[in-house]
Amino acid sequence: MKQLLQNLRTGKTQLADVPVPTPAAGFALVRTSASLLSAGTERNLVEFANKSLLGKAAARPDLLRQALDKARREGPLTTLNAALGRLNEPMPLGYSSAGVIVELGAGMDGFRVGQAVACAGGGYAVHAEYVLVPRNLLAALPDRATIVKAEAAAFSTLGAIALHGFRLAEVQLGARVAVIGLGLLGQLAASIAAAAGCQVFGVDLNPERVKLAKQRGIHAAKRQGAEKAAAAFTQHQGFDAILICADTDSSDPVELAGEIARERAVVVALGAVGLHVPRRTYYAKELRLLVSRSYGPGRYDSSYEEAGFDYPIGYVRWTEGRNLAAFVDLLATGALEVESLISHRFPIEEGIKAYDLIRSDQPFMGVLITYPGKSKPAKTVDYHAPQAHPGSVRLGVLGAGNFARNTLLPALKGLPNLELVGIASASGRAAADLAPRFGFAYATSDEARILKDKSINAVAILTRHHLHAAQALAAFKAGKAVYCEKPLALNAKELASIEKAVAAKGAPLLTVGFNRRFAPLAAPLHEFIRAANAPLTAQYRVNAGTLPPEHWLRDPQQGGGRLIGEACHFIDFLSFLVGAPPISAFAQALPADGAAGEDSFLLQLRYLDGSLASLSYLANGDRALPKEQLEVFTAGRVAQLDDFRNLTLTTDGRTQRLKQRQDKGHRAAWVAFIRALTEGAPPPIPYQHLFGVSRAALAAQTSLRSGKLENI
Repeated sequence: MKQLLQNLRTGKTQLADVPVPTPAAGFALVRTSASLLSAGTERNLVEFANKSLLGKAAARPDLLRQALDKARREGPLTTLNAALGRLNEPMPLGYSSAGVIVELGAGMDGFRVGQAVACAGGGYAVHAEYVLVPRNLLAALPDRATIVKAEAAAFSTLGAIALHGFRLAEVQLGARVAVIGLGLLGQLAASIAAAAGCQVFGVDLNPERVKLAKQRGIHAAKRQGAEKAAAAFTQHQGFDAILICADTDSSDPVELAGEIARERAVVVALGAVGLHVPRRTYYAKELRLLVSRSYGPGRYDSSYEEAGFDYPIGYVRWTEGRNLAAFVDLLATGALEVESLISHRFPIEEGIKAYDLIRSDQPFMGVLITYPGKSKPAKTVDYHAPQAHPGSVRLGVLGAGNFARNTLLPALKGLPNLELVGIASASGRAAADLAPRFGFAYATSDEARILKDKSINAVAILTRHHLHAAQALAAFKAGKAVYCEKPLALNAKELASIEKAVAAKGAPLLTVGFNRRFAPLAAPLHEFIRAANAPLTAQYRVNAGTLPPEHWLRDPQQGGGRLIGEACHFIDFLSFLVGAPPISAFAQALPADGAAGEDSFLLQLRYLDGSLASLSYLANGDRALPKEQLEVFTAGRVAQLDDFRNLTLTTDGRTQRLKQRQDKGHRAAWVAFIRALTEGAPPPIPYQHLFGVSRAALAAQTSLRSGKLENI
């Protein structure tokens, strides 16, 4: 299918061929009929993409600070590669569309195949022939398509934004409402206010927009002289509410709003404007200034937008989804019309011209992308025929997220005896971006294509954690070796199923991405410690940093939490040094304070030979400090490992220091995996360690919550 994408590094807007996405539970696959450009948001994105690296840094100083912190921790080269990798990821464009449902994931009661819907959301209602949209960002259109046409329904997301801003003003029938900025958002806001029985007055710098508002039945005036015109309109009483829909760095709209408001009026900023507030004016009139957040409650809440959990209507009357549906209802009843706002239409094949238009000086208003609806929903895009060299590892990859893009696939470049055959992602877009870049033969949105492909003999599982166990079992059933990123499983039942499958006669090879044991500095550290032939004590400190509360890793269902999802890495490395997995675990967490909770904890591990290890996994520190520090004491020997860049070995009064660029062993782990498959070498990680460490992480999670020591 065709999709419009923006490359943030090169600034190029591109029309790409990508696989049609596959709907997961709670999502619908929609064949797009029309999508609307948001000139302000999308133009800003395209203009940002066209800046130089220095220009991008100046525009986003917050990201620059993050990059500098990362450079201090991990080195400039690692940071540069990560930054360029993120910039190379194409950004999907668009967030307002309409179409027809062609496939439903599980849990989509209330929707049906063939149903016409309005679609919302960045990353969802994008400019593409087919889109995946979660249930709370869909609004059903009336059954008769003649009531609300797709082109009108494509305005629904911007309409919901305008509707939410209007609701924040809390005005009543007959109220006087001013709209500053008569672009697309302002025109919609003005029409909504008029439909609600308000007296509406619009202001804009552009005389053509003023003229259009008047043609649509809205009293309007140019910015020059707006104060006098507003005074005349309100009989010198001022406006009850002012909706600022302009897009400008200037604070003039806020200043004008203060001038034309009545005492104790409300000013709502819907657009991105300067917010320098003239205190004297706002103080004298005791005005309220509100900044509207997109299109209603639920926005930026992943549990609402992605997981589909709705807010009870008795407590939250107007969510973003209900605002979307309300705008559709306004279109259906004829209370609103948007056809007069359409200035341009471009078929998807000419979609790049739409972005040339909104960056030019030519006048425009509502710019639509249209779709012929002739393409077949192909879930695979082929790039070249697989090579199928005898004796090679022919790899299929499930998952094309940040880890695949920035860490794993770059580490696989140039490895001998490895052929990259296929890569899958549910969206299709991410796989289509990475496939030609790293040399895969094809990209797909259907994981079954990877599992059924007889030319593939090994599968890398790089998806979110809740999918690992099921995908590993499916790969085993298909007779394919598995390299599964950690964790292997999120619960004991999943782990037992995998252990049983691996124990079967002739079972394919399994390894887990516990890469630190393969790091270049791990070998001399291990040799130094094991030479003592004595129990050890180890203290491992991990400055993990905070994650947003809504991050998927913190979701027990998707990520399993940071202990199972991340700390298993460090349990494995400690077990590698001891030479065996732990036999007991005891964990305690800091009280939840918004940044800690189960994100910050101390873990004590005991081993059969008497060795003791402690892990301090901390999310309440400062990222300026290096992430990992390990100290090991044993029989007159002391080892210190700093962030896999510096290793200090001390014994008999002498100290040896080893340094190198940070390398946490990803490439070496794959070298070992490939050798095991092509040369019959032992499994890269002994199964006793692999399953023992996984059980230890699960036991530690239980201890964290029970407060008791857990035997493993």
